[in-house]
Amino acid sequence: MKSLDWIVLIVTLSGIILYGVYKSRTTRDLDGYFLSNRSMPWYLILLSIMGTQASAITFLAAPGQAYTDGMRFVQYYFGLPLAAIIICISFVPVFSRLKVFTAYEYLEQRFDLKTRTFTSFLFLLQRGLSTGISIYAPSIILSVLLGWNIYLTNLFMGGLLIIYTVTGGARAVAYTQTFQFLIIMGAMFVAGYFIVKDLPPGIGFTDALRVGGKLGKMNVITTGFTDKGFDWGDRYNIFSGVIGGFFLALSYFGTDQSQVGRYLTARNLTESRLGLLMNGMVKVPMQFLILLIGVLVFTFYQFNKAPAFFNEQELTRLEQSVYRDSLHQLKQELLSIQQRKDSALALYPGEQETAFQQLRLLQRETEGVRSQIKGLVKKNGGADNDTNYIFLHFVVDYLPVGLVGLIIAIIFLASWGSIAAALNSMASSTVIDFHKRFFSKENSGEKDYRVSKKYTLLWGLFCMAVAMFVSNWGNSLIEVVNILGSLFYGTILGIFLVAFYAKQVKGNAVFGAALIAEIIVIVLFFLNEYKVISLGFLWLNAIGALLVWGIAWLLQLVAPQKKSLV
Repeated sequence: MKSLDWIVLIVTLSGIILYGVYKSRTTRDLDGYFLSNRSMPWYLILLSIMGTQASAITFLAAPGQAYTDGMRFVQYYFGLPLAAIIICISFVPVFSRLKVFTAYEYLEQRFDLKTRTFTSFLFLLQRGLSTGISIYAPSIILSVLLGWNIYLTNLFMGGLLIIYTVTGGARAVAYTQTFQFLIIMGAMFVAGYFIVKDLPPGIGFTDALRVGGKLGKMNVITTGFTDKGFDWGDRYNIFSGVIGGFFLALSYFGTDQSQVGRYLTARNLTESRLGLLMNGMVKVPMQFLILLIGVLVFTFYQFNKAPAFFNEQELTRLEQSVYRDSLHQLKQELLSIQQRKDSALALYPGEQETAFQQLRLLQRETEGVRSQIKGLVKKNGGADNDTNYIFLHFVVDYLPVGLVGLIIAIIFLASWGSIAAALNSMASSTVIDFHKRFFSKENSGEKDYRVSKKYTLLWGLFCMAVAMFVSNWGNSLIEVVNILGSLFYGTILGIFLVAFYAKQVKGNAVFGAALIAEIIVIVLFFLNEYKVISLGFLWLNAIGALLVWGIAWLLQLVAPQKKSLV
């Protein structure tokens, strides 16, 4: 990066931190620290919810996901609008009426203490692991740009985040997320403009989309059907997106404290509902546009020489290894393919079909050679998936000076916003569902405030440790986070669905059902990982929720529990 990029980066990040500190003034008690004294308007709720979702992973890995797999990942969000409507009807009014701090408080009133504790534990486990991955995402940036050791980079990033989050609280999180989100979306549009601008003369936006579409990247709607029938192992199709995505969104926005905590800060029920419904309407087109950036980058690299492997550190290690001769040969093959691509593209737009026919064949050759290079990287002990580095590589190599610094800044901002919200939600769940329930039931505003900051610090340290562990993972980060959530969200959602819609089912039945369902979901996941079965991870959300519902009813019939006094 140039000096101007560093200036833009430092000024943007410093401004956000100062703005967050300025806006963090609340009462020094739990209501102020976790819920901003329930004073937020709907538009801040909307931007805070979207800011919590839009982590660095969204802007770092999503374009790379579209580059490698096309637009079909957007189907993952198709169940969200319907889920938002149901949450506004059933979930939000209950949470608002009871004036709870966490969603899990309601479960003790509806069922019993053990069900509340187990559900809160599942949330803390999956959110702690996911947040660790979110810390790792921006660490990739510093590691690549500065050549830092990834473990030291995790410590640096995590340390900044802990300081930032412990100081702020929910009010600082909401206001900074709003500012961050507006900067982020503006910068992404600018990045898209420069991608198209740098295409060859005569090739515009529609041409870029046409090239990407002809090469299989505009696959917005896929059915999952093959010659052998429906492929249950296909991760992203219209059915897994609408059904599995619906259950995932219902659990994420209805039961995950990192999201519930955003709309619990609202002034009233109407503001909560409006913010949540607007998010359901805006999220799908927003994610579509972010993925579209990846398609544009893909098209750009049809006209320009793409790296043999987008993770430069792994490529450098490979060039210094015993595999360097093999790598050199494969690079020469890529160079030959690019020359033939240039010849094919020279036919465009006069002989489009001929050009696209040749490009499709050459793209398959490219993917075959890149697959061999990934194999060498893996043999050399490295991570063989470079999806997370594709957009970053383009930004650093091709965007103008100053804009590079801004793009890097927005990835940091997205990371800080989502992680701050996650740490705040984990601290609130720990304090409300465990500390004050089991260890200190007395009400002391100032003391609770100080304890909350300590738990925020502890969760920050835990997430840093997770970031150290996942540093060796090569998977697309946006997939890893969603797979991780799918292991737990179905069970958590099933508990809440029983609570809202099956009043005859009591605590013992739903607790037993949740334990059984969670074990089954984890077993199914590992059976899929070891290729015993073929099952897309989005289906785990529906399976977990339906298992809890069905088993809870069965257990209630077999061993009916007397009606509780609550």
